[in-house]
This record gives sequence, structure tokens and C-alpha cells, in this order.
Amino acid sequence: MSASPTHSPQWATLADAAAFAFGLHEAQRRKGTEIPYIAHLMSVAALVLEHGGDEEQAIAGLLHDAIEDVGAEQEAVIAARFGPRVAAIVRACTDADVVPKPPWRARKEAYIAHLDTVSADALLVSACDKLHNARAIVTDLRTLGPAMFDRFNGGQDGTIWYYSALSEAFARLLPGPLATELHCAVLEMKSLAAPK
Repeated sequence: MSASPTHSPQWATLADAAAFAFGLHEAQRRKGTEIPYIAHLMSVAALVLEHGGDEEQAIAGLLHDAIEDVGAEQEAVIAARFGPRVAAIVRACTDADVVPKPPWRARKEAYIAHLDTVSADALLVSACDKLHNARAIVTDLRTLGPAMFDRFNGGQDGTIWYYSALSEAFARLLPGPLATELHCAVLEMKSLAAPK
């Protein structure tokens, strides 16, 4: 009988980050669904690794919503526990850390403009986040139809505008397979949306 496999020390910090992220987001669900929010976090981290990211970038993928959803105080916790690079990526992926959040359209416009100023590390994690979100929207559109846009603050028009603008930004800032995947998801989103 062979010995049980041992975990690579390389992934020990990623495993710790997963446990930390699960604790932070344990009660959350994906907007308008019963899907545990941690499914999104794991998917983003997986996409980061699939697109050439390293362990710290994958950790940032797991934690990318910690500041936005849990509180600004998480930035210091993340920096102390996982290092300044991870904290900087998470900060760059945050579109608001105040309650109440600024108005939706202004916040999203600011986030898109902000992408021009962030590191390649943050672009990778942000693009993986947006790709997973876009794919989830497409899946829900196939199942539920355009009524599913009602769960989003931007509605159908705002959501399609936002993901189209993101796709254009990533095509310019991070050209390659990831931006192409996002572009394809946005095209499918548009094709499944209700005609205007």
C-alpha cells in the first residue's frame, strides 16, 4: 500500500487562505441565488491558476471581495497574514469600502477607469473575477431568461454596459486568452438578453 500523498508546502498558504475566506464569507450567497458565495471565490482562484497566476495571486483571488464585502479593516489583516502583495491586489480589486456604497453607475465607471492604474497582478485577478461573473450571468440567462437581470442594481442595460466596458478594458490592458474568454462571454450575454 502506497503512502498517502503529502501536501506540497507551496500550497499550504493557499489552503490557509481558503479557510480564512470561507470564514469571512460563510453566510453569503450569490446575488439572487442559494449558491454559496465561496463557490465564486474558489472559481476565481482556479481561473487565476489556470491563466498562469502564482500562489499569491490565487490567494488574492480567494480574498478579492474581503475588503468590499466584509470591511476595510480586512486589508491590514490580509497584509499581516498573507503579505503586502496579496493585500495590494485585493485593494486594487475593491470598488468600494464604505457603507453605503456610492451610486452604482459612478462606482462602476470609477472601477473601469481605475484598471488603467493597477498592477499586472491585479489585472489578472480582476479579469478572472469578471470572467466568472460573466459566465454565471450567461448560465442564469439560459436558465431563467432576461428576468434574471432584475437581481442586479444596473438592471439589464447597466449590466451589459458594465461587462462590455470591462471586456474592452481587459482586451487593451491584458490581451490574450483571458480577455478573449471574457469577450466571448459578453457576446453571449448580449445575445441572450431581451431585445431593446
